[in-house]
Amino acid sequence: MTRTHEHHAVVIVGGGQAGLSMSACLQQAGIGHVVFEKHTALHVWQSRRWDNFCLVTPNWQCDLPGHPYAGDDPHGFMKKDEIVAYLAAFRRKVAPPLREGVAVRLVKPRPQGGYDVQYSVGTDTALRHCTADQVVVASGGYHLPIVPRMAERLPAGLKQLHSEQYRNAAELPPGAVLVVGSGQSGAQIAEDLHLAGRQVVLAVGEAPRCARFYRGRDVVDWLADMGYYEMPVGQHPLREGVRDNTNHYVTGRDGGRDIDLRRFALQGMQLHGALEGVDSAADGAVTLRFKPGLAAVLDKADAIYNGINASIDQYIERQGIEAPPPSRYEPVWVPPEERTTLDLQAAGIGSVVWCIGFAPDFSWLDAPVFNGRGQPQHERGVTALPGLYFLGLPWLHTWGSGRFSGVARDARHLAEVIAAEQERRGSDGAPAARVARTVASGASGNGSVRPRTPGQ
Repeated sequence: MTRTHEHHAVVIVGGGQAGLSMSACLQQAGIGHVVFEKHTALHVWQSRRWDNFCLVTPNWQCDLPGHPYAGDDPHGFMKKDEIVAYLAAFRRKVAPPLREGVAVRLVKPRPQGGYDVQYSVGTDTALRHCTADQVVVASGGYHLPIVPRMAERLPAGLKQLHSEQYRNAAELPPGAVLVVGSGQSGAQIAEDLHLAGRQVVLAVGEAPRCARFYRGRDVVDWLADMGYYEMPVGQHPLREGVRDNTNHYVTGRDGGRDIDLRRFALQGMQLHGALEGVDSAADGAVTLRFKPGLAAVLDKADAIYNGINASIDQYIERQGIEAPPPSRYEPVWVPPEERTTLDLQAAGIGSVVWCIGFAPDFSWLDAPVFNGRGQPQHERGVTALPGLYFLGLPWLHTWGSGRFSGVARDARHLAEVIAAEQERRGSDGAPAARVARTVASGASGNGSVRPRTPGQ
């Protein structure tokens, strides 16, 4: 018995800014493709950001393919609604061959002879199955919200939510709020709650921080002039290790400013070390345990802050640039004592916001392209399997690869690689090979695929 299925030259998995950027570049190259998005395109910016969310990089860095920032505030920071509008305009401009509500459940390579590969793509819709000559994984790397098992030991009536679920302070029940994690989301959510007048207990992790403005300019402007954002991952001092780094916390709120946790502490925010555990007593009392060494963690964040500024000082001196005089951050508050425990009830904590990030989930990609930690192995998004690529991951190639500033360059590069691979395969060389077509299909074959070694 036969059934019909679709074949595509290229399948793009994910309809975020990376997937639509890839679509824009493939359209420009005249390469047919389809974009599968399990929700709605660009939905993350609307549904997984809090109400007062804004960019932490200046608007001028928003430069998606054919869609640079065109507003009147290039050195400002777009708020959530403005970001959504910017992206909606990008989608209209690209007009991608997009299928929303189509979740890709399995992508599996199938050998076609020699080193050539075709990809079987299974979905959860009426289409259910299609094939593709090439596949671009543009679903990002932030899939599964991380909530530790210790959360199970907290009282059942305590409201717990992940940072992607937080919207505003008013939606939380009365009482103090425990914010776990001090990366970009944790620091900004703690600030949002603090400014709303809520008592915040912040479990501080080891995220670094940086200045918003220094010596008369945004630090991002200085770093751009210094070539930092052009540095490929292979030239970074940490090499691929930089991909594991936590982002520096800073904010674009109200025109942009530093986030200084020490100053928050002066204003009443309670700072503790990283949350290590939850202990429950027989009488129902719950004690939170925090890692010691808060002072050292704050000192390290400040050292990175001052180190970035010092590198800017050196650049200004080398270039002979006239600028306001240098300065150095000096702590405005130090922990008076080591506080490693806290009684949950006595502290009046009524809710917890987990801000410790996301884990990637590529379980649907049945291909030998992952390392021992489940991270994809690639060189600028190109894997060892012919026709399989990644786009939109942090530090895929440069700092901006996972952001509005660098994804266009990565997408253009992949479009060139895809075009070369299509030509190499000699896929009839006809327009029909560049568009979806209906073909008769029997049972699909299975088999292992040997990764292509460099130079093949």
